[in-house]
Amino acid sequence: MKFISLLFWISIIIVVYNYIGYAIIAYFLTQFKKYKITNYTSDYNPTVSFIIAAYNEENCIRLKIENSLLQNYPKGLIEYIFITDGSTDNTNNIIQEYKEIKLLYQPERRGKSAALNRAVEEATNEILIFSDANTLLNHDATLNIVRHYNDLTIGGVAGEKKISKSSLKNEVEEGEGLYWKYESILKKINSHFYSVVGAAGELFSTKKSLYEPISANIILDDFIISMKIAQRGYRIAYEPNAYASELSSISIKDEEKRKTRIAAGGFQAIYILKDLFLVWKNPKLSFLYISHRVLRWTLSPLCIFLTYITNLVLIINSLNYLYLYLFVLQSIFYFFAICPFIIPGLNKYKIFKIPNYFLFMNISVLKGFIKFIKGNQSATWEKVQRQ
Repeated sequence: MKFISLLFWISIIIVVYNYIGYAIIAYFLTQFKKYKITNYTSDYNPTVSFIIAAYNEENCIRLKIENSLLQNYPKGLIEYIFITDGSTDNTNNIIQEYKEIKLLYQPERRGKSAALNRAVEEATNEILIFSDANTLLNHDATLNIVRHYNDLTIGGVAGEKKISKSSLKNEVEEGEGLYWKYESILKKINSHFYSVVGAAGELFSTKKSLYEPISANIILDDFIISMKIAQRGYRIAYEPNAYASELSSISIKDEEKRKTRIAAGGFQAIYILKDLFLVWKNPKLSFLYISHRVLRWTLSPLCIFLTYITNLVLIINSLNYLYLYLFVLQSIFYFFAICPFIIPGLNKYKIFKIPNYFLFMNISVLKGFIKFIKGNQSATWEKVQRQ
């Protein structure tokens, strides 16, 4: 039973470390250094290429364009590029109504990675800002992003992602909203410690001179682009005052499709970024990457289930009250996690939504791993329906 007990405690330590432990360590270490905040100055107004990849987005593209054109930034210094390769709906016709927009289109759909590569080639400015077609930005997003490039160690800037509240709340909106608030806290800690480890495609920026064209088979294009820059010794800053808002998936089934794809892309990224396991090359980046991302996609989901199974074996073979107490706590947690799957609507209560979304995320990771192993996760994304 010593082995089972050891496995139980190691599993607990890995899960706790992954979700809160490493962040506490990073936060504590940042208290011993002064964090440099680069302030925006009126005489620093670099030209910007604003890039949006869109595929059959006729339902939201007009709103995206009008929101983009309202950026609070000196007129004439932003170049707007919308690339719509493969679109078959009315997206192109809507974009063509706006003379401020440069439209790139070709009939063949080769995926978002290929579209971004082509758009970057066409961009004429050094500062690139990428955003998704179904998100809305705050008016000062560009202003707050570019100020970071006053610091020459900064190679990219990650904006914040927010989940917009809809009139029809569902089980996904509440859980995803809480998740991104949690992720925002981690990004802030990571950035203060050293660098964000992976930007979200809803809103991120980099320099054209640092952009490396990515393969068409890449699933998480935004993550790989930003991490390749970080690998070269540049930091990815976090800017909470530049944020992208989007609606949640319309159903738990659609959200599962999205989470599973992200997980499959995560395993692909681990292989592509394998040099980050050579921790002596960039200890701070490797520490954050392995602690935040790799464990989240690999050991943590496994350890969550191992903790419960080994705990059950221990109480069967021992009268230790500590093991019994921990097993009861786990059982209560999973009871609240499973209930919303059985009784729809319970997710509106936090006591159910937090454990439910936690369990849902980790099951999706396991499904993503299976897709990755089978090689049947396409890089060309099938869009989920949003509210």
